Order: sequence, then C-alpha cells, then structure tokens
Amino acid sequence: MNIYVGNLAYGVTQDELRNAFANFGEISSVNLITDKFTGESKGFGFVEMPNNSEADAAIKGLNETALKGRNIKVNQAKPRGERPSRGPRW
Repeated sequence: MNIYVGNLAYGVTQDELRNAFANFGEISSVNLITDKFTGESKGFGFVEMPNNSEADAAIKGLNETALKGRNIKVNQAKPRGERPSRGPRW
C-alpha cells in the first residue's frame, strides 16, 4: 500500500521517516518530495508498505502523532489523477 505522509517538518530525513514506519512492519520504499530547483523538502512524502494490514496499523498508529515537532498526517495515498494541460507545446 502506498501511504501519504503530510505536514512533515522540513528537516525530516528519509531515514527518520523510515524509522517511524519500521515499527509497524516491512517498508518497500520511502520517498520525500523535494523542490526540483532548491532540493528542499516540500513537507510531504510517501511510504510504500507491501503488507496492507501492517500499512493500516501504521496509518492508525502514526496519524496525528508528532515527528520532529509537527503532527503528521498519514493516510492511504490516492492515485494521481490526470494533470491539467499546460497549453500547446511548440
């Protein structure tokens, strides 16, 4: 299951996010979203867990808990929808 993690402190690392979720089970991947120009965190990311029951436990156990001073939002990630067109590409 792909899990959305929001309201992250900008200083949170992928290892810290992985460690928070590791208490609940196996993790396939951790991806912090960063600004492509500055490389700084955008304050959210995704954690992939292969076992759905472990992922559900992580969502219930971590949602609204503090990580580096901020209460994180944790829920099942929604599929990425169609992105709007940015106009003609010449």
